Amino acid sequence: MTPAINLLKKHGIAHSVLSYHHDPDAASYGGEAVQQLGLDPAQVFKTLLASTEKHALLVAIVPVSGTLDLKALAEAAGCKKCEMADVEQAQRATGYLVGGISPLGQKKRHRTFLGCQRTGAAGGARECRAARAGSGAGTGRPAAAHRRCVCADR
Repeated sequence: MTPAINLLKKHGIAHSVLSYHHDPDAASYGGEAVQQLGLDPAQVFKTLLASTEKHALLVAIVPVSGTLDLKALAEAAGCKKCEMADVEQAQRATGYLVGGISPLGQKKRHRTFLGCQRTGAAGGARECRAARAGSGAGTGRPAAAHRRCVCADR
C-alpha cells in the first residue's frame, strides 16, 4: 500500500482504491486514469508541485480537466513567481513517482493549495486512486473558478 492509503487507514477514513493498467506511452497520467476508470475529469484531481523563486516547494491540487495557473498560485502563496518543480526534486520531496503523487503521506510537509487552475489539458495519476467515500464525485458540482486559489495548509 502507498503512504496515502496507509494514512487513510490509520485515521479510519473510508475510501476505495481504484486500479487500472498503466500504459507507459499514455500522453497524460490523469487523462489515462479518468478514461480507463470511466470517471469525470472534473471530479478527479491531480497533485502538482511548483517551486517558488526561493526554491520552496508548493503543492497544488487541481482537477484533471484543468491546468495549474502558476500566476494564481504565486499570488496565493505570496511569492513573486512559481514554476513547475523539477521531476526529481518533486519525487525526492514527496516519496512518490511523478504521475502518482498524492497530497497525502508525503515525506515532507508543504504548503498546499486547491483550485489554482485554468481549464484545459489533463495530467496526474499513475495506476491507482484513493477516493474518499462521500467526496461528492459525480455530483456535477463545478471545479473551482478561474484564477481562484485556496490555501489548505495542513
